[in-house]
Amino acid sequence: MRRALRALRRPPITDHRVVGRVSAVAAFGRKLSVAVFVVARRATILPDVDEATTVESMRGYYARRATYYERVYLKPERQRDLRTMEAWLPSMFVGRRVLEVACGTGWWTPHGASFAREWLATDLNPEAIEVARRKEMPLCVRFETVDAYRFAELGDRRFDGVFAGCWWSHVPLGRLAGWLDALHARLESGARVVMLDNNYVPSSRTPSNTPISRRDADGNTYQRRTLDDGSVHEVLKNFPTCEQAFSILGERAVERQWIQHEHYWVLSYQLT
Repeated sequence: MRRALRALRRPPITDHRVVGRVSAVAAFGRKLSVAVFVVARRATILPDVDEATTVESMRGYYARRATYYERVYLKPERQRDLRTMEAWLPSMFVGRRVLEVACGTGWWTPHGASFAREWLATDLNPEAIEVARRKEMPLCVRFETVDAYRFAELGDRRFDGVFAGCWWSHVPLGRLAGWLDALHARLESGARVVMLDNNYVPSSRTPSNTPISRRDADGNTYQRRTLDDGSVHEVLKNFPTCEQAFSILGERAVERQWIQHEHYWVLSYQLT
């Protein structure tokens, strides 16, 4: 425990190397796991809550936050990571027909769609999509309201690329495998998949992360966030490791890469 606490006091770890094997990042994965474990020990562990209730409450939360959501991308300590990812993302989808899951206000959309053949940006919240529509986008971009869990609104359409920014962390652990199955069913063989999300940085120079408020019986972690109107919302926010992500993907994912930035992680793979 003393070693774990000393690790938390050290400066944040920044590693921009692309990692292709779990064993290559085992040391970092253990450090990240320890950090989350120590924070979780301070949090309250409560019984699991109804997942449908959690999903619906988060939908309301992001609808109310839509008009000023992108303040999160203005945090000074995150700028280096953001510029690096924005520059890297366009090369992943050159000439592809891409489904963007949970596009929100469209921060990532113009970057990912730069060289895509087609780009369908989807979200469940019309409020968020309306913000995204007002931005200048590549000509290949279209928007639709789609449930990110079921994808029923897509009909029989299939894609050879998919992108999800800051969505994985909001999927309850009990639904993650099923969600990946549903997503992969919408993709063609050889499809390129890219997902990115937040790291938990407890030792950041500035309070970049909202503290974890509790952990449920399934291992999901939650944060209590306050909006501009003073309302307080409990938001499900998980922080996976490379090992956890690779494990749940299994053999269906090839050419796997995990890029570890200071404040974000990026997962990229090709579907068999």
